[in-house]
Amino acid sequence: QDQLQQKIICPGPVTCLTASPNGLYILAGVAESIYLWEVSNGNLLAILNRHYQDLTCLCFTDDSNHFLSGAKDCLALVWNLYSVLQAEPSQIPDPRHVWSRHSLPITDLYCGFGGPLARAATASLDQTAKLWEISSGELLLSVLFDVGIMAVTLDLSEYHMFCGGMDGSIFQVDLCAWPVQRDRAFQTERENGKVFKGHRNQVTCLSVSTDGSLLLSGSHDETVRLWDIQSKQCLKTMNHKGPVTNAFIVLAPANMINPDGKPSVPLPKFSKHLHGTESTDEQGNEGEMLRLGLHQQDSEESYLEKAEKMYAEMYSTREKNLVGDQEHLAIQVSELEEEVSTLRKINKNLFDFSARIITKPAK
Repeated sequence: QDQLQQKIICPGPVTCLTASPNGLYILAGVAESIYLWEVSNGNLLAILNRHYQDLTCLCFTDDSNHFLSGAKDCLALVWNLYSVLQAEPSQIPDPRHVWSRHSLPITDLYCGFGGPLARAATASLDQTAKLWEISSGELLLSVLFDVGIMAVTLDLSEYHMFCGGMDGSIFQVDLCAWPVQRDRAFQTERENGKVFKGHRNQVTCLSVSTDGSLLLSGSHDETVRLWDIQSKQCLKTMNHKGPVTNAFIVLAPANMINPDGKPSVPLPKFSKHLHGTESTDEQGNEGEMLRLGLHQQDSEESYLEKAEKMYAEMYSTREKNLVGDQEHLAIQVSELEEEVSTLRKINKNLFDFSARIITKPAK
């Protein structure tokens, strides 16, 4: 008896969707644009247009301060949420990192734990899965497979990376294997004990349990499978009536077993226009959103404006002192020349006096 609580119309077909772990923001990929909404009031805070083709995947870091986007243009971008929120509506903020090492469309993203120090994994149709460091943007590992990779995930301890292929295979890559190599090739024949076999079509999604013992996978063969990671055995198969596009393991919320549990705050309708650009008739809410760090709209100057004005005055004063007009400069040059001439006379007198004292014959 599941009922649709609310239907929200988006600006276009949504290709990927994610929510921040703190529950404050929603990200959606619509064509080549990233839409950022605030959940509490439905305001559209930003529209990011830095990809050149349709979005395929979005994910947040565990501290909700960064988010990653991947698209068919082979690029994976790392965004700082604070920079995006503080940018002027007329400006498109720059991503923190641009990862362009893939040669075919990005199919999946996964971000580990650690906030800005976390590592992120990307999967691509170019038959590679790559591991990156968010803080520096450096590429840590690139693994080449025999097939295109459609899904990627890490276990909680980040000892293993799991990659789902287009042929239905799931590959387990040991991240702590010795020797450490940045570029590695996964050879199925040699590493047969690290392959999960059972799906008959491409694997679209992967998820690892919190204790690192179970792996959940979804596929276009209309099944979801639960695997024991250590033995690589399929423990359970759940059939569906169509291709599975997304499945993940999540901790059950506290009110899940409460039959009367309902959201305490109703979800508002998401706006189709950027916040601040709608007319007063279309807003329909009496709330007010505060955005720290922006230029204030009243007559009082903000700290940034005062600092900018002070630097401008200091620079102009310095220029006037250094350059000045031609007449003032000529007077200064003549005064300095007279002073130099006077000093030379004094120096010559001192020299003559010293020479006479030294050369004076003794009595």
